[in-house]
Amino acid sequence: MLANHKGEIPFVILIVPFLLGIGLGLDFSEGIYLDYLIGFLLLLSLAFIVLNLTYARLKLYKTKWLGGLLMTAILFLTGWLSVVQYNELNSEHHFSKQQAQYFIAKVNNEPIVKNGLVRFTADVKFTINKGRQSAVNGTLLMAIKDSAANAIYYGDELLIPAKYNPIEPPYNPGEFNYKKYLANQNIHYQAFLYPKQYKVIAQNTGNPVIAYSLRLRQRLVEKFKRNMHDTSAIAVASTLILGYKADLSNDVLQAYSKTGTIHVLSVSGAHVAIIYLLLNLVLGFLNRYKYGKLFKALLIITLIWYYSLLTGFSPAVCRAAVMISMVIIGKTFSRYINTLNILAISAFFLLLYDPLFITDVGFQLSYLAVVGLIVFQPIVYKWLTFKNKWADKLWALCSVSIAAQVITFPLSAFYFHQFPVYFLISNLFIIIPAEVIMCVGIAYLLIPQIPVLSTVLGYVLEKSIVIMNKVLAVIEHTPFASIGKIWLNTVEYLLAYVIIICLFYFLFDRKKWLLKVSLAGMLLLCISLSSKKVNAVQSDQITFLNLKKHRGLVFKNGDQAIVLSDMKADDKNYQYSVQPCLDSLKIEKASLLDIGHDTRTAWFAKRANLIQFKYKLILVFDDQLPNKLLPQKLKVDYVYVTGNPHTALNVINKSYDYHTLVIDASNTDRIINSLEQQAKIAHVNYQILKRNNSFTVLSN
Repeated sequence: MLANHKGEIPFVILIVPFLLGIGLGLDFSEGIYLDYLIGFLLLLSLAFIVLNLTYARLKLYKTKWLGGLLMTAILFLTGWLSVVQYNELNSEHHFSKQQAQYFIAKVNNEPIVKNGLVRFTADVKFTINKGRQSAVNGTLLMAIKDSAANAIYYGDELLIPAKYNPIEPPYNPGEFNYKKYLANQNIHYQAFLYPKQYKVIAQNTGNPVIAYSLRLRQRLVEKFKRNMHDTSAIAVASTLILGYKADLSNDVLQAYSKTGTIHVLSVSGAHVAIIYLLLNLVLGFLNRYKYGKLFKALLIITLIWYYSLLTGFSPAVCRAAVMISMVIIGKTFSRYINTLNILAISAFFLLLYDPLFITDVGFQLSYLAVVGLIVFQPIVYKWLTFKNKWADKLWALCSVSIAAQVITFPLSAFYFHQFPVYFLISNLFIIIPAEVIMCVGIAYLLIPQIPVLSTVLGYVLEKSIVIMNKVLAVIEHTPFASIGKIWLNTVEYLLAYVIIICLFYFLFDRKKWLLKVSLAGMLLLCISLSSKKVNAVQSDQITFLNLKKHRGLVFKNGDQAIVLSDMKADDKNYQYSVQPCLDSLKIEKASLLDIGHDTRTAWFAKRANLIQFKYKLILVFDDQLPNKLLPQKLKVDYVYVTGNPHTALNVINKSYDYHTLVIDASNTDRIINSLEQQAKIAHVNYQILKRNNSFTVLSN
């Protein structure tokens, strides 16, 4: 639904400077800007008020742009200020700025038990130092390795030692930036506790409404388990209907991701829309009464927001709840409301509440998908015309999928580095099962436990999910099911949106300059991608990875690579740290070899502790290397110290002549510190990988 004029979509126009302000605030969120921002905002707001009071007297109608300029600046500064104020590190009472022996922290979300660890976030309320208690604030990510901690729940208060560490940044190329991900949730520190390091001093002190909703959700998840037996089906039902993702396996997530249907597992606008349609149908009889229409609207809005509460107030559900609530109000009072404007209003208020929502991938994809449906779907739908009613409905569904996928593709590629080729087939297939699952699942949860009826509903729900999962698994393993290793930088990502927007606007408005801009953007994007590919193929390099307790080296020869490591390809750490590195380097063929394995190729050779790669020679100095002097110095380029060899630097220097000493993260702190001090005294070039970025050198 496009606007006929800008008066229909005032919030769409006004939200742009607000979003730009938030974007700038994400890069400049330090507290030093706070006073300046407040001062400028007050000054501009005062100028805007004076402008409106003296509008006629000063004949300011001749300079209409002045008011718009002031409004734009005010919204821009408001967006920036909201980020600075929301950043908890800017608070002078943040727990990291106070000396303390103990913390009193309140659990602020639902703890998740996985792999023997209980994980949750907690608000630090008080510090205790030498018997004195002081009020503080700040969020702490906590993990407890203790089976007794399974009883910890939302709202519990814990007494814990004031020992915490900052979240570590990514150390290897292409690695997921967990530090930034948590910082975007206002989490900057973490604590790891063992038995007897914590004590529950109070229970159920959280928000009673949220506590009730979380308890209810747990009971509903348990109700699924009564009449369903397939663990994957239970996990999908809990995720799809209730937004409970704790039991979802990586295999199921991968299947939905590679087929372009991951949105189904994110409780969002589509789910809220289905609930709205069901409620509207069930409560339709109220329209016959005098105030029935108003009562129905209030009841539906209340139930939709209760459902939002049940799903943990996810940004996507809140956005949908706000938008549908406004649509309901508009229809109840017979008011025309532009959908784009409603979308902008919901985004504005959500971001005003929490400006960091803008960094949430689900939030971004959700809004973009809805924009695609509103703006692009009508254009796509007009491409083909069918006289047959069912063919026309099928094409309408196809146009929905195409519009949503096209508008979200650049963002998905930017974050997830892949494109689902068969998205149209998988989305068409999943529409009906997803609706059946939602309807049957909600009915199953609402109806009391009745032996025969509950068993039948549970059976239908389970089999629907199992069939859906199996079909998606088949699509996932079909040849060329997805295009991977798509690594876009920020400029390429923005160019992709320029191409899409201009091309679709050209199809709508037929202005030639839009087509020219789209083609120019396509040319620039192709040049950028091609140059990166050429550079990747022509470059050779050695990367010494930081894998903490493990060892790893990547030898890149064009689009081929040999990885030396003590990990297997299916190891979680390998998938998290090594594989993204290979993908970001555009490696087409990688061979994983044990670091103790000898091998020889046209461009690589390893024998015992010596590695020859092109013109570079590396010595692997580990605890297996004989600790004896060589008759004469061996000249190498790099000495790679790994595996805690008990040696001194002067011993290494007597046998080897090298350019750089590389000390990896598998060594203990004692050995690293000792070698570092000796290297400084001997004026030796050295690189320490532990708590530092990986070390990359070019070999050509």
